[in-house]
Amino acid sequence: MKKLFGGINLTWKKVVVFSIFAGIYTAIMAILPITDHTSFADITVSFEVWILLGILIIMNSKSAKDSALKCFVFFLISQPLIYLLQVPFSWQGWGLFKFYRYWFGWTIACVPMGFIGYYMKKDKWWSALILIPMLFFLGNHYRLYLGEVLFDFPHHLLSTLFCAITMILYPIFIFNDKKPKMIALIVSILIIVFMSGFTLLNRTIYNTIVLVSDEETIVFDDSFKVYLDNDKFGSVKIVYDDNLEDYRVDAEFKKAGKTKIVLEDTEGNKTIYDIDIKRDSFDLKKVK
Repeated sequence: MKKLFGGINLTWKKVVVFSIFAGIYTAIMAILPITDHTSFADITVSFEVWILLGILIIMNSKSAKDSALKCFVFFLISQPLIYLLQVPFSWQGWGLFKFYRYWFGWTIACVPMGFIGYYMKKDKWWSALILIPMLFFLGNHYRLYLGEVLFDFPHHLLSTLFCAITMILYPIFIFNDKKPKMIALIVSILIIVFMSGFTLLNRTIYNTIVLVSDEETIVFDDSFKVYLDNDKFGSVKIVYDDNLEDYRVDAEFKKAGKTKIVLEDTEGNKTIYDIDIKRDSFDLKKVK
């Protein structure tokens, strides 16, 4: 493992091949439907894996200038390649490249980041200060992924573990001197603990409208009761919509899964729906 963080003879040929491989792999993860809403597709929209690849380039570069240029070229090749390979498989076609503008900004940022990042190799106490902003950035990714895991286990579990593990491994393998290693390691642990507690206290919520009063389907008002068969999935309530000038059922879901929504009138008559809750959508079917 230590060899990865400074023991590779990183030639320009290897950088180019590495960037092409990373671009092809990421495009495949974006194209395959089976990877939707999984950790395997996270590389297509998030930073944690790209941070690792960037750090490996930095740690195996020969100078600050070499580091900056190799980071820049790696991302300059890999990022547009990801979109190019998706074009034939996407309904957006060449329109996909509108998303590349965001990543091109980060590609430009690789020049100063690669240059400054190289000085982590100096192994001084202040070298830890260069890594710490990246640890906070990763910590925020960890928080978001942990929230997704708690909402819809085991989706994004691998990404959650990846963020936590790399936050611990970076201080251990980047630094040899005890001072920067301990400073960065303590910061990583504190970030993980804080983000874990914060996420547990502030669970991911999916707010949506599940039913609207409609003469063709179902009519209800605020005299009705509405509830979920299992309240571990969240809560529902009837509210009046001024725009619709009618009533609707709002939901605050805290967990993915299958349960039932029950509408009950003043006489105890019940209308029951099966609902399959997903991260940002749901399937609803009337059963009674």
